[in-house]
Amino acid sequence: MSYTERLPRIRTYLMCPPEHFTVEYAINPWMDTTVPVDPALALKQWELLRNTLTDLGHTVHVLDARPGLPDMVYAANGAFSVDGTVYGARFKHPERAAEAIAHQHFYAGGTWNFAEGVHVNEGEGDFAYLPGAYGGLILAGHGFRTDPAAHAEAQEVLGRPVISLRLVDPAFYHLDTALAALDDKHITYYPDAFSAASQRVLRQLFPDAVIADRADAEAFALNLVSDGRHVILNTESTAMAEKVRAAGYSPVHVELSELKRGGGSVKCAVAELRP
Repeated sequence: MSYTERLPRIRTYLMCPPEHFTVEYAINPWMDTTVPVDPALALKQWELLRNTLTDLGHTVHVLDARPGLPDMVYAANGAFSVDGTVYGARFKHPERAAEAIAHQHFYAGGTWNFAEGVHVNEGEGDFAYLPGAYGGLILAGHGFRTDPAAHAEAQEVLGRPVISLRLVDPAFYHLDTALAALDDKHITYYPDAFSAASQRVLRQLFPDAVIADRADAEAFALNLVSDGRHVILNTESTAMAEKVRAAGYSPVHVELSELKRGGGSVKCAVAELRP
């Protein structure tokens, strides 16, 4: 694909400030309750990410943080929207259950068609939408957080074909830690995060994908946000930055060391709104 096709598309995002962010429980391998979070630094880094997105011309809506929900900063997990329809999250762990209600209230204030999830799913944590691939395709992860039955449910709610992909490495417990959309029809992913069968599916659907290695994945380099040209990555992701640059994209680095303490990075903090 020629570099002239690497054009940004203006996006709308939802973020939630880390006003109550701590690591007071461990529900993924990256969380260490013995290492304290620096709240001021977490907020400073979050604000830098938000400003980076707005400086690129995108709109960022802010969801109010709620006491007692330290993981609300990972706004991508609360829902998944496609063409004005929202499939609401139903979290696996009770510590995060009330986040789904907060997200539902946000969408109730607009013109969205909201469908509450019946099956366990964690929003954009385990769903990615590629509107330019095969007429509009949803990639969906399962294995750790999202029930496979939620994939069929999402397909019925959103009216788009859903490709189920099995995650097999607990270090990469959400799809968005192992795979990312670089634009409307191209992806990057770490193959060994997926089952052998899912790897075959990805190779068939995306033969020109940017392939990440384990070091990239462990740096949360795949937990990125892209507008089709600018790829926003955390500052650890130097090798991935060169890979996306070689593919014609423009990497943009943001420091998010504090958010990584909870098992997330750029994408976890940013939900894309697709009205």
